[in-house]
Amino acid sequence: MRYPSHLIKLIQVLKKLPGVGTRSAERFAFQLMEWEEEKLKEFGTLLSQVPEKIQACGLCGCLKDEGGECPFCNDPIRQTSKTLCLICSSRDAFSIEETREYKGLYHVLGGLLSPIAGFGPECLSLTTLKERIKTYQIDEVVIALGSTLEGDATALYIKRELSAFPIQVSRLAYGLPVGSSLDYVDGGTLARAFSGRASF
Repeated sequence: MRYPSHLIKLIQVLKKLPGVGTRSAERFAFQLMEWEEEKLKEFGTLLSQVPEKIQACGLCGCLKDEGGECPFCNDPIRQTSKTLCLICSSRDAFSIEETREYKGLYHVLGGLLSPIAGFGPECLSLTTLKERIKTYQIDEVVIALGSTLEGDATALYIKRELSAFPIQVSRLAYGLPVGSSLDYVDGGTLARAFSGRASF
């Protein structure tokens, strides 16, 4: 017996969410059907307003409220910073902010180089990046990308692209997680820890 056609469409949409398979999408769909009509309408309105109410800053690419100022670009402390952190998506900025270790500017690349996915160098916001380096007289660019094949390729490409600028290009350190035992660390992570070791 097939599900009603509209329920099938709902499940297909829910499956597009990261980490959601068919079974999870079905559970979510049936749970939504138990909601009151008023709650469903409120949920639908919230979803429909996402493009309007949550916007990307035209300068750094981080998220901001509709018509509001960017909380990162308009921070007086950050405006005097000469450090620019490159991130893959706007979500990464919030993860970094939780550490309370970084007080500089951000620049969202919009993705990672991936020929298979059709995401090439032309998709990266490098023109804006270079303009910001000149305008704000940036002296350090921190590449905060994941340690994946795509992340490594993107980092190397950006390093080459910025080689003409008199700036320091650094990358987040990778190595042993805090509180970890060597018994449970994979070879790749251990190798990174050795190559990136610092004086003690």
